Amino acid sequence: MVQRDKSFRVLGIETSCDETAASVVALKAGGVPEILSNIVLSQIEEHAAFGGVVPEIAARAHVEALDGIIEAALADSGTDLSGIDAIAATAGPGLVGGLIVGLMTAKAMAMSAGKPLIAINHLEGHALTARLTDGLAFPYLLLLVSGGHTQIVLVRGVGDYQRWATTIDDALGEAFDKTAKMLGLPYPGGPNVEIAASRGDPSRFAFPRPMKGEQRPDFSFSGLKTAVRQAATEISPLSDKDVADICASFQLAVSDALGDRVSRALSRFRGEFPDIAAPALVVAGGVAANRQIKATLEALCGEYGFLFVAPPHILCTDNAAMIAWAGIERMRAGMTDPQAMDFVPRSRWPLDSISAPVVGSGRRGAKA
Repeated sequence: MVQRDKSFRVLGIETSCDETAASVVALKAGGVPEILSNIVLSQIEEHAAFGGVVPEIAARAHVEALDGIIEAALADSGTDLSGIDAIAATAGPGLVGGLIVGLMTAKAMAMSAGKPLIAINHLEGHALTARLTDGLAFPYLLLLVSGGHTQIVLVRGVGDYQRWATTIDDALGEAFDKTAKMLGLPYPGGPNVEIAASRGDPSRFAFPRPMKGEQRPDFSFSGLKTAVRQAATEISPLSDKDVADICASFQLAVSDALGDRVSRALSRFRGEFPDIAAPALVVAGGVAANRQIKATLEALCGEYGFLFVAPPHILCTDNAAMIAWAGIERMRAGMTDPQAMDFVPRSRWPLDSISAPVVGSGRRGAKA
């Protein structure tokens, strides 16, 4: 049963990758949301020496930090467990070790406090964040660009999603990280590639624009990554100018390819929902912070008459406020699961369960 006028206060827990996070979000009577606390502890320093996330290190860091993060989130919100209506925890997709830490902690807290548990799909958290920050109405388009996912999703309602495009190999954030590692730039790759690109010449290297012009709506970044490696090898050893030019050329290629893919989705949305006067494109994920990519997408939205929505950076990257909010959305829609205490963490959990996995040439094979 839909409960539109009831108020809720939910504790969210997020441990799917390399951020340990907890948050308390409230929905006041009348439907006004408020983030009462949002604590995020990054593990960048723990993984920097390896150039990427090490699952075992991530899981151990979650174990060490999570209790303190939850205590801080409750304290900052001015409440305790007795004032919480439910506990929402990321249950997938992600690194299974981290998911186990967060979900098991949430189960223990829910059982001891007699509170409902809501197992949340991490991708649904991203998909619904714009309703927390901007109050968007359904339907709208979501472009999710992160270290683990690159997807375009039609968001029709809570629990009602249709994937329109996905990557057939690397996620975009993964491509940024691997490019940075090849060029000797520090982890995390995305911000450091962007910094180097700001000093470079984007016209020096003619990198490919994967999938550009193809009817198939999906993304591909493996070939672009290979082109970067070949260019770097040919002119090795690399000077700072070489690195900057490669980064600038890579970033321009990514922006062009992404723009081509997204333009197809915007056109399709216009065709399927002609009566929506001001549709919205929501961009989420860490890569959404890249200024050139954001500028490309904003220009596209202007061309197609879309509202461009990018939640604040702290809510675009992995955080627990989006998990708490997804829990509130599900409670309000009467979509809680009485069997949630039996839920098993899922390393893969497609947001759209109808679309078949896409198999490409990447090592990971099928992508959710």
